[in-house]
Amino acid sequence: MSRSAPADAAPPEAVKIGIVSISDRASSGVYQDLGLPALQDWLRSALINPITFEARLIPDEQPGISAALIELVDAGCSLVLTTGGTGPALRDVTPEATLAVAHKEMPGFGEQMRQISLHFVPTAILSRQVAVIRGKSLIINLPGQPKSIAQTLEGLKDETGASQVPGIFAAVPYCIDLIGGPYLETVDAVCKAFRPKTAQRAPRVG
Repeated sequence: MSRSAPADAAPPEAVKIGIVSISDRASSGVYQDLGLPALQDWLRSALINPITFEARLIPDEQPGISAALIELVDAGCSLVLTTGGTGPALRDVTPEATLAVAHKEMPGFGEQMRQISLHFVPTAILSRQVAVIRGKSLIINLPGQPKSIAQTLEGLKDETGASQVPGIFAAVPYCIDLIGGPYLETVDAVCKAFRPKTAQRAPRVG
């Protein structure tokens, strides 16, 4: 897959991304965390930008989750993705912790994630993922399973690779544009970012 650019094109902007896996058992060493590697692998495959990751593996404790999100935003993460803790169980408090630090709520992200997941399981209606803006950062709660993480970010494709249901990440770069963050450039074969024509820079070719 080519990622080269014209000789006179500006290099892609560097981006700092926070990734947070929320699990009592993984954070205590009962089993290996799979959420952080899944997030890193997908983001590296989907973005042309150089990425610096700020990773956290923490238990399902609302004050600690909120504190981690604030810390990552303050550290300059334009995007913060969480995985885990979004169901109806008593220990699932990620949405509450996220909303507690929000300046603006972005409900469309959660709506689309549930719409995608409903193509696979009827229990998708039990998921409570939210997305919010804090300062100049976008924070999104993702599902806990690596396969579901990729599905909600990429969306659904047919056997030819054509998009059937858009994934949520298609809207992430323009959202970050609007809140003053770096210009995220995607690998179209993984997830093509959508921007109005007036917000697009010259495409990279090669």
